Amino acid sequence: METLLERLAKLAWCSDTDAWLGGLIELAAQIARCPLAQLYLLDATHTRLTLSAEWFEGMQRHEATSVPSDYRDEQLLQYCLSQNRQLSIAPLDASLHQTSFLPETSRPWHSLLCLPLLDPDGHAVGLLVAASIAKQDLAGAAVPLSRLGRFALGQAQRLNRLRDTAQPASAPTPPLRPCASGYGLIGDSPRMRTVYGLIGKVLHNPVSVLLTGETGTGKELVARAIHDCGSRRSQAFVVQNCAALPEHLLESELFGYRKGAFTGADRDHEGLFDAANGGTLFLDEIGDMPLTLQAKLLRVLQEGEVRPLGSTRTHKVDVRIVAATHQDLHKRVEQGRFREDLYYRLSIFPIELPPLRDRGQDILRLARHFAEKACGFLQRDAVRWSDAALEQLSGYGFPGNVRELKGLVERAVLLCDGGELLPAHFSLRPVDDELDSTLNLRERLERVERNLLVDCLRKNRGNQSQAARELGLPRRTLLYRMDRLGVNAGDL
Repeated sequence: METLLERLAKLAWCSDTDAWLGGLIELAAQIARCPLAQLYLLDATHTRLTLSAEWFEGMQRHEATSVPSDYRDEQLLQYCLSQNRQLSIAPLDASLHQTSFLPETSRPWHSLLCLPLLDPDGHAVGLLVAASIAKQDLAGAAVPLSRLGRFALGQAQRLNRLRDTAQPASAPTPPLRPCASGYGLIGDSPRMRTVYGLIGKVLHNPVSVLLTGETGTGKELVARAIHDCGSRRSQAFVVQNCAALPEHLLESELFGYRKGAFTGADRDHEGLFDAANGGTLFLDEIGDMPLTLQAKLLRVLQEGEVRPLGSTRTHKVDVRIVAATHQDLHKRVEQGRFREDLYYRLSIFPIELPPLRDRGQDILRLARHFAEKACGFLQRDAVRWSDAALEQLSGYGFPGNVRELKGLVERAVLLCDGGELLPAHFSLRPVDDELDSTLNLRERLERVERNLLVDCLRKNRGNQSQAARELGLPRRTLLYRMDRLGVNAGDL
């Protein structure tokens, strides 16, 4: 206690953030009785963990190193961050765990303690690490070290605010580029790099996300990337299309029901909010959710409470909501078809996915990827691409976006017998040629929609249920549009 107070008394007059953190990490090593203590902080993009302070063998080290924050394989730091839980390992086996973040020594490390450091809202913003060559149980030091770490971060934030106030504004630091993998997504166009940057902002923050963009742009893939690369990756990822079920069925699916709530309810049924507790619930086509259910969803977002059908009691759930729509929600609010309060609650962090026609340099990369996957699925040799086929794809408008490209490439691989993809395997015409300039806007849109329906039905061999599922439509809506546009499944 005397050592602690003496050290804090000296640090109380420290006005430099680096010196402050260095003094606290030295104190952490003394409390844990370890030769090594490290402090890692998340950067502003939440994509990198930066070593901000280190005490090793009786002296401070200043090596500005950083590692990705995404968890893969056996990375201990990233696992501790993504799971938001402490790790205490003894004995530590370098053959089982990735320990490259620890300094090299003549003797191996045998004990490790890794603690997530939380901000006032409970979000992990950094990590405190202690390690020893001796075999010792470091779990007993977890509580004081965790409190010391939170204290250090709070004071460091105050020092940074004072420094920023005292100094004139400088040029903004360019943001770090997101991880090279693009969170499992494919594309390196400027529009997609912007999307990667936005994804990185929300990986370790449980805010609700609204994904917007045209049909077929990959909104569910982005939602899954946010879940799989974020702090909830070990929990459930649950998907529900809000346009796929009638109102009463959608309500019982989302919120669950109690036995006797309605005819046929012969047992309790857990809803999707409960199934996704601790994880992520992806609500696709949120713009088609009925107004009465929008009110119940708003309560879940505001209070974190769910009340099943037929129950008088609510219970707490911890669910991250990722919603998606291809519609203009602001316009639906003006039309009275979407609640304004829910719209503002969901649109706190919107991510707009670009249409494929705005990702010109990604088209061929995606096409090659889909062809490779199709060949692997069909267990056949890889196909070659003719220059004419690549040129044809590059000049096409893709009204169905990535989903349309995927279907076209898979069909072309099936048609290809000579090992080389040719323009004849795609039979595309530029979108501009298909649209007669004498047509008005409604007629042009109907022609594009009709071509999309026909292509999807042909791909699914006339199976209307599968076609509706792929297009993200209820089957009755597909039948209505087929009838309105004069599409006859028997003629395909």
